[in-house]
Amino acid sequence: MLHILFVCTGNTCRSPMAEGLLRKLAKERGIDVEVRSAGVSAISGTSMSRHAAAILRDEGIHDQILSTQLNAETVAWADLVLTLTGGHKRHLLQYFPDAVAKTYTLKEYVYDEEAVNADIRELDSLYADAELSLALGGEPKSADLQRIIEIRQRIPSFDISDPFGGPREDYELAAAEIRTALHSLLDKLESLRRL
Repeated sequence: MLHILFVCTGNTCRSPMAEGLLRKLAKERGIDVEVRSAGVSAISGTSMSRHAAAILRDEGIHDQILSTQLNAETVAWADLVLTLTGGHKRHLLQYFPDAVAKTYTLKEYVYDEEAVNADIRELDSLYADAELSLALGGEPKSADLQRIIEIRQRIPSFDISDPFGGPREDYELAAAEIRTALHSLLDKLESLRRL
């Protein structure tokens, strides 16, 4: 069984919607996954936002998803970590650099353009090297920092907009973005399962 972890900021809007929706969609398609979510700045035990909970209820999902602060145990549990923005991914890799090989934004993981994917892999490696240098008391190489800037300018945005504090329509837009990406994710998992 594949363990998938979704990560956003407070674990009250986007990542719990992704968790609930993936659990439902995977079950409908007969794909065996275990799904959790966490937040880089979550207060553990907080309820989902009312709009996120309402959207899940409208989908027939009645899971009681409470926020969880991202931690080493949760990251270690996951086979695949999918963040909702590039900022969440960078934050996660700053604290858990060993997770670099299994951490992506949701949209980048399902994106299928090889040149962009190669840039993303190089960027992840450069970020990991820079974080390691800083952790060891050194400084990242200036050539690496320049390369990071060059690559970031070429890569499209893989962020899912944050509806926090907005009207229900903002949550519906975020849920639609998430749902579209989850269908692509399940297609990818089905094709990998057939190999």
